[in-house]
Amino acid sequence: MKRTAYAAFALALAGSAVSAPALAADGITEFRIGILGGENASDRLRAYECLREKTEAQLGVPVKLYAPADYNGVIEGLLGGNLDVAWLGASGYAKVYLSDPEAVEPALVKVNVDGGYGYYSIGFARNDSGVESLADMEGKAFAFGDPNSTSGYLIPSIEIPKAGYSMKPGEYFGDVKFSGGHEQTIVGVFNGDFDAGVTWADGLGEWEDGYNSGALRKAADAGLVDMTEIREIWRSPVIPEGPVVLRKTLPADVKFKTVALWGTLPSMDPDCAYGVLSGDAKGFMPITHDAYEAIVEARRLKSMN
Repeated sequence: MKRTAYAAFALALAGSAVSAPALAADGITEFRIGILGGENASDRLRAYECLREKTEAQLGVPVKLYAPADYNGVIEGLLGGNLDVAWLGASGYAKVYLSDPEAVEPALVKVNVDGGYGYYSIGFARNDSGVESLADMEGKAFAFGDPNSTSGYLIPSIEIPKAGYSMKPGEYFGDVKFSGGHEQTIVGVFNGDFDAGVTWADGLGEWEDGYNSGALRKAADAGLVDMTEIREIWRSPVIPEGPVVLRKTLPADVKFKTVALWGTLPSMDPDCAYGVLSGDAKGFMPITHDAYEAIVEARRLKSMN
């Protein structure tokens, strides 16, 4: 979406958000927000607390946050109808869609500061490890986040073999491990527990800051990693940012108010948006299932292997 179109969308949502009464939404008695894994639960809950409060005021019903230990917890919560909204990765959305195409519908996608909605899987290692590229990783331990992560596993598991490096433990890399999430991968590499790992970033801005947004930026902001002590060793092709999805059976007014709130969050409360968006970003724009058909197909084919 062009910058002018995004601005028009944001203004339209701002108007609707102001005019929509903050009354109890028809058909629901509570609202449940799922937060993907990738960092420790307390940090995730802290980042989303401002959004929880605003959602509660907007919908007029109690709003609860759920931060399961792994991606699958949110995926299963959506499939079981126990969550109402969540920001998924593209691979996580593909798993939900392949399991039940009627469970959720994509509504919004994060927009980067340059107006795009792509990001990258970033391979990285410590500067003192001697690893400057995948060619230096023979016999070494490579960490991936979560089997349901797009940047933390799905895309690397497709693209790294294309580059000629087997992902089977012991065939090229000494070991291939799942750390449990992006934060665990970053901290593990920084502390020397893994020789290298992959995580996600928008690829914009300065490496020393952890780029503008993404897991590296959150880890750098939190003081978990000194970006000057690690280096990028691999980058995937651009990946479509995952969607904010809504439970399909939600009442229409609840969907409307939720989309309006998320869409105007950066202008309404920039500090809240910074935490929810994992760094600097323009905000959200509308997205549909069509944008994820390639990822859904990649996930389907991966499950058949």
